[in-house]
Amino acid sequence: MKTRRLRQLVAGKTLVIGAALALAVPGVAYANTVGVTVKTPGATAGPTTTFSEITTDASCTSGLISGGGINQAIGTGMASNGNHINGTSPSPDGSTEYTGSTGVVGTDVTHWLGIGGSGGAVDAGFSSTPYAICLTSSLINHIQVVMNKLAGPTGSSTVGLVTATCPANTRLLGGGARTTPASTGSLKPIASFPTFNNAAHDYGQKAAADGETNPDSWSTVGWNGGGGNSNNTTYAYAICSGNNINISGTTVKVRYSEVSGPTSATSGQTVTVGCGGNDGKLVSGGAAISGGSVTTTDFTGPGSQGDHLNGSYPSDSGGTPVSDGTTTAAYWTAFAHTGGVSSPSTSSDVWALCADDGV
Repeated sequence: MKTRRLRQLVAGKTLVIGAALALAVPGVAYANTVGVTVKTPGATAGPTTTFSEITTDASCTSGLISGGGINQAIGTGMASNGNHINGTSPSPDGSTEYTGSTGVVGTDVTHWLGIGGSGGAVDAGFSSTPYAICLTSSLINHIQVVMNKLAGPTGSSTVGLVTATCPANTRLLGGGARTTPASTGSLKPIASFPTFNNAAHDYGQKAAADGETNPDSWSTVGWNGGGGNSNNTTYAYAICSGNNINISGTTVKVRYSEVSGPTSATSGQTVTVGCGGNDGKLVSGGAAISGGSVTTTDFTGPGSQGDHLNGSYPSDSGGTPVSDGTTTAAYWTAFAHTGGVSSPSTSSDVWALCADDGV
């Protein structure tokens, strides 16, 4: 009887010790606490006049922006060439833009702007739909916006690339792009992508490649078509985690895809990429229309001065934009479009950023 009682006591102590060890060993009870809700108010019609723009706003009712997007309806025929993205960028209140001094320009931002511009043609079918990617996390409970800007481009068919870099010991979550003024109807951002402020990526000139982790910067490429203006400006926005957050256990993985085209005049191309099961949650994305091979060579412009972007947005695997309130978005889609002439050697590019907070 004493022997049996002793065995019971030993077994009980072993279970208690085992349970204590399970609680003490880091990572045993692991879960990624990143959550994302996509908010969108739907489409706003316009622009209705040439060389102008409309501003639309998507806002987070809870959480903070980790990024955002825009999708445009462009109508059909030659007039469809006139609609293009002028901006996909953060805002403190849904109307104010960060266009002043560079550096950290905002904290704990909850609004995302989708800005649609027109060139020399308009159509009744033009509209823009903005998307705010609203982040929650047990760890990343503050965000900050870093802005950098470049004067230009001013020459015809020229690239103006500018890079915004997150502060040290923070994590890039997403980014945005803007070009001004709208009155230069041929000016538009043709690329918005994650990158690294290091020699391997030529300090933002080369984009982050598929499978790379923890990029620290966001680049924007402004493209000037047939017009020129000395006041042209290109802006890049990096959405970064807040200061004094221990990011050592976090991972942001890049997913990237590139396809050929569009190359025919007045035609479009979409390309979609997504976060896999072990990548983490989709927190943002980027898009480009380019000369191709943007992750291995410095960014080059597409084959025609009229080429532009009409979409960079959260989607399903088939490229269809997600609806308001979606909490399971896992894909990002780029929608690229040519102008009124053919565009040889042109590619469409898309990026998804997938986050795991390590909590």
